[in-house]
Amino acid sequence: MEKKVEDFSLPCTGGRTFRLSAAEDKFLVLYFYPKDNTPGCTTEGLQFRELHPQFRKLGGGIYGISRDSLRSHEGFKAKHGFPFELLADTEETACNRFGVIKMKNMYGKQVRGIERSTFVVDRHGAVLREWRGVKVPGHVQEVLDFAKTL
Repeated sequence: MEKKVEDFSLPCTGGRTFRLSAAEDKFLVLYFYPKDNTPGCTTEGLQFRELHPQFRKLGGGIYGISRDSLRSHEGFKAKHGFPFELLADTEETACNRFGVIKMKNMYGKQVRGIERSTFVVDRHGAVLREWRGVKVPGHVQEVLDFAKTL
């Protein structure tokens, strides 16, 4: 059974607005991460940066999504030279569409946060594959291997 994501738009780095239905890539990699400039999120972003040319060759677009502000995203993107855009989901629009907000334990306290997750969707919003509760090592390569089957 195919899952479809309702269209959404979010402000993105580079002064633009991302709209799912307007994306022209063959497929999109939407990766949700907890927070800009944290160790795991930085490592994940760097791995997507490294493999970005291979995703582009396959016709794919990569977008990182978190609840951080656009200003925070611009700094994070510039600091690490990410060749893809980051989407600011401060209202949790996309987070709710994809169901990635979870209660997590942080230093013994329960906090609401983004569960690291990645989705590959086609340009019509159909979810082709999803990974939830992602562990960073090897993940981006796994996403690329899946993309090669499209």
